[in-house]
Formats: sequence, C-alpha cells, structure tokens
Amino acid sequence: MEMKLCESKSVCVSEIVHIGRTYSSPFLNFRQILGVKYKPRFCACRGIYFKASCSSTSHNTYPQKKASGSVGQEKLSTEPFSYQINGTSGAKSILYSREKRLLDAFDDEYGGVVVDPERLPANPNSFASILHASLSHWKKTGKKGIWLKLPVDRSELVPYAIKEGFQYHHAERGYVMLTYWIPEGPCMLPANASHQVGVGGFVINDRNEVLVVQEKYCSPACVGLWKIPTGFILESEEIFTGAVREVKEETGIDTEFVEVIAFRHAHNVAFEKSDLFFICMLRPLSTQIVIDDLEIQAAKWLPLVEFVQQPLIQEDRMFKKVIDICMARLGKHYCGLSAHQVVSKFDGMSSSLYYNVIENEDFNCRSS
Repeated sequence: MEMKLCESKSVCVSEIVHIGRTYSSPFLNFRQILGVKYKPRFCACRGIYFKASCSSTSHNTYPQKKASGSVGQEKLSTEPFSYQINGTSGAKSILYSREKRLLDAFDDEYGGVVVDPERLPANPNSFASILHASLSHWKKTGKKGIWLKLPVDRSELVPYAIKEGFQYHHAERGYVMLTYWIPEGPCMLPANASHQVGVGGFVINDRNEVLVVQEKYCSPACVGLWKIPTGFILESEEIFTGAVREVKEETGIDTEFVEVIAFRHAHNVAFEKSDLFFICMLRPLSTQIVIDDLEIQAAKWLPLVEFVQQPLIQEDRMFKKVIDICMARLGKHYCGLSAHQVVSKFDGMSSSLYYNVIENEDFNCRSS
C-alpha cells in the first residue's frame, strides 16, 4: 500500500481537533481565518488513516484549556457534534470536538445552581449565547432551580435572561435576582420575602413617665398624637437591638431591652406584603432627649396617665390593648417574652429564641 503526504485538496479526513471558533468551511483559507499552524501527517486517500493537528496563534481565538479550566471568565465543557464536508469523493462525516463555554456557577444543596455574579461574561451577546448553552447543560444534568443575580452595573443583561425564560424574584438596591425552574410542574423555589418587621419601644422611667414622640410625617389622623418611638429593623438585626437602636436614633435616649410585650401581625400593609410589629419594653439608661430633626417633630417624657388618656389611644382597640398589656407588665401580672441565645444542630448557628419563664410560684415576673 502506497503512502504519501496529504495535500490541501485531500478530503479523506476522520478527525480534526479545534479549540476556538467554528466556521462553516474549516478548510477554506484555513491559515488566514484561524491563524493556525498546520502540521500534515502521513495518510492514504482511500480509507487510510489521516490526522491533522493545529495550534492557535491568533488573537481572535481562545487559548487551549482543559475542560475543567476556564476561558476568560467562563468554564468549559466538551460536547461532540456532526459536521458534513463535500469533497471530490462525496460527503464525509467528521466528528468535531469543541469546547463550549458555561457560566461560572456552583451547586446548591437542593439540586439547583447559583450563578457567580462576579464572573459574568463582559459582552452581552456572549452572555446570551453562554446562558443558552448553560441552560441546555443544566437541563441535561438534571438540575432544578437556577439563581441568577445580576448586579446593578450589569442591568443590561436582564433582557437576555428574560428572553431565555428567567423570571424576576426580587430586587435590592445593588442587584436584581432572577430565577429559572427547570423540572415540569409547579416551581418549588422559595418566594420573595413576604413580611416587613417593625419594632416599637415602650420606655418608662421611675417617675411613671413614658418616652413619646411626634413624627414630622404622618397621616392626618395621627397629627398631634404622642406615640412610642417606632421603626423597622435592619437586615441581620435582632428584634431587641432594633428597638434599642430606633429609640436612640429618634430621641437620643439610651436603653436596655427587657421583654417583648406583644406583637401584631397585619397583612397587605405595604406593596401587598404582610407586617410584623413587635412592642418591646425597654429600661431607660439616660434622660437627656436629643431628637432626630429628619423624622421627629418633638419628643418628651409624658406622664403615663396623660399618655393613656389621649383620645386616639382610647378610641383605638389595638392601641388600648397594647397599653393595657404594658400596664399589666408593670404591675407584674403579665410576663413578656425574653430573648435567649440558643444553638440549633440543624444549622449550627446561634439565634434568639423568645419565651417567658415563670421564676416563682406566685407567677409574678421579675421586677423591671
């Protein structure tokens, strides 16, 4: 059997390994298009072995990497596909092997995927194609929920994700979160936060005076009302520390937490969200009031009797009940909920568990 060097006209090819861009005719201007070095091997043109190898030198192609590595900021995976070339001896089937880029991501504990927001492709068109390939890969590998967090400075990528079928989950000041549920049937991903959490500080001194404020901005029904300091807790903030902070910010009074006296649960309060409002009894540690000019019109120590006799409090069943509970607590006829730090084996984390403890036989709570 005679052997000879293959020439550029030969099409008796069985395999070409090419890392980089794929063109419709890989032998058309092979050197000029890809910028590669072509190294011929020995072969024969009728079913005899042929192999070609190439190495990229062009700035327009990606450097060769292992499948477990990354190109720029995108991970790679190898997937085969069929390619047809028409030659003088008829159509020949060539098995190509190319490296397809995937978004950098990690698996969560529920069989889903969390995309790394710090390693997104810089080019929107590149993001669109890589996102499409990633979804195809995740579907094949049996993934479930996909979490895609897009920082505010990458908001131009949102339309591409929506086009692929992602849905809005929630948004914060610095990002928007989108999700994609792969399996058939109802989506099992947890919904966005359903509640806002507020706190109120009931602060009473040794002279039976309550720390009260009048807000600068309030509904017409509350104009002139002296109320307890209130506000919303911050992210990762405890209920009791939030109450102490709000009192300090609005009035300048330092306090310490005693108990959660009661809490209210209301619905459709703001943007169709529910509301949890915790009334906390606090012990004052200072007396000098310094108001917050941005939120507070006035603040003072008001005798408890005058506070209770305000028409709006007398006419409002909830306000009246809260005051009754606070009065019962002062008279040691009612026990609130104290915060206790406990560690759960489920997550190994320390958290606050609120409950009351009966410390003696007459059911009187400890002195406040």
